[in-house]
Amino acid sequence: MRRLMVASAGFLAALAVPAFAADPAVDVPMTAPGFDWTGYYAGLQAGYGWGQSDISGTDGGPFSVSPDIDGGFVGGHVAGLWQFDQAVLGAEADLNYSSINGTAEAGPGNTFGTDIKWFGSVNAKAGYAMDRLLVYGIGGIAFGGIETSQAVGSAFSSTRTNVGWTVGAGIDYALTDKFVVGAQYRYYDFGSEHYDTPDPFVDRDQNVKLNTVGINLSYKF
Repeated sequence: MRRLMVASAGFLAALAVPAFAADPAVDVPMTAPGFDWTGYYAGLQAGYGWGQSDISGTDGGPFSVSPDIDGGFVGGHVAGLWQFDQAVLGAEADLNYSSINGTAEAGPGNTFGTDIKWFGSVNAKAGYAMDRLLVYGIGGIAFGGIETSQAVGSAFSSTRTNVGWTVGAGIDYALTDKFVVGAQYRYYDFGSEHYDTPDPFVDRDQNVKLNTVGINLSYKF
């Protein structure tokens, strides 16, 4: 009987060891949830742009000239994002001050110029979140204050507001729960705008297309 009791106690102890060993695993907390992209954002961006302006005369002496344009820009943006599992949807608007411009000569002493003084856009945004990393596409309506000019003896310049479209892609990374940094590429087609000119200049259409690369810093509210 004594041997049976000892054997039974040993058997019960052997069963208890795995049970006690399993207890800590039960108390281990689950992995903390990833970064939540849902929220409202505001921030700054800056970058470099390049493209081309096609200028053509519409009456009184047809001509065609295409200045290459390039330069820097700086501006601000606001956005609202909503996350569904790993999908992120939202909207973003931005406005930039620009020094993107360029000139071309149609002949000796006859210089045509294009100057994008400011530009912006209102966009839809959709992306895929991997915790603190967000890869996205963006696109919407673009607008800009664009000047056309000509210098041939006397000089002429006129600025109009162009409206067109934009599309692009980017990547954002949440440094903290409040600050997000990122990089973005955009393509803009500002469409064609007609400019009436004083004598002796010729009325013209100007079509501007622009590429930009930039970096951004955002604060999440």
